[in-house]
Amino acid sequence: MAEWSAVRRCADLERLGVFYAFMKVLVRRLTLVVLRPRIEGRENIPASGPVILASNHLSFIDSIIIPLVSPRRVAFLAKEEYWTTPGIKGWFMKGFFTGIGAVPVRRGDHRAAQASLDTSLEVLESGVAFGIYPEGTRSLDGRLYRAKVGVGWLALKSKAPIVPVGIVGTDEVLPVGAKFPRLIRMTLRFGEPFTADQVEFPGEAVAENSRARRAVADAVLTEIQKLSGQEYAGVYNERPVED
Repeated sequence: MAEWSAVRRCADLERLGVFYAFMKVLVRRLTLVVLRPRIEGRENIPASGPVILASNHLSFIDSIIIPLVSPRRVAFLAKEEYWTTPGIKGWFMKGFFTGIGAVPVRRGDHRAAQASLDTSLEVLESGVAFGIYPEGTRSLDGRLYRAKVGVGWLALKSKAPIVPVGIVGTDEVLPVGAKFPRLIRMTLRFGEPFTADQVEFPGEAVAENSRARRAVADAVLTEIQKLSGQEYAGVYNERPVED
């Protein structure tokens, strides 16, 4: 498909080693030394094979800090404009997002949303760790919003284990609209992995079962809340996706 083909093209840049080395060596060390994030439960991430890292979402920096502190590469979806913007700015963005393992996708209507899920599934089937935000977009008020069922579909379809992730403090490190991070310690907690078939729901454990998708999505959010300690909003976060 188009999105995954774009990833393969971007992988050619990664082979050059420039941005990958920059992100995984220099930036990782600077992040750990300067921001000093507290990291708990990193050993819960399987060393190999497909895995879904399902996290709450407070700041743009979430998609950068999770891959940097993870013991293995983590792919996140990112809007394809990061790969198609012309000029020097576009070249830098393409290299940057390729270096942190981001996957380009088109955003917009329902078909684009399903295409994103299909791309996510293909990433998982290739054996990569995949990061997803069940809420769909960043929380502006710090509360935890209801999970969209896409994470349930992905877990049921891929049968990959889910590692819940609770992030605390990244909204203070890099608030919405800020250009530079503040030196405030953040915390990342990786919970114990579980699979979709461990969740109780009526009917078959298949992605086509709408009640199964909802039950798995809710179970994922419950585990995230235990790690993040956020207040649960109980509604969807319908703010337009900008990150």
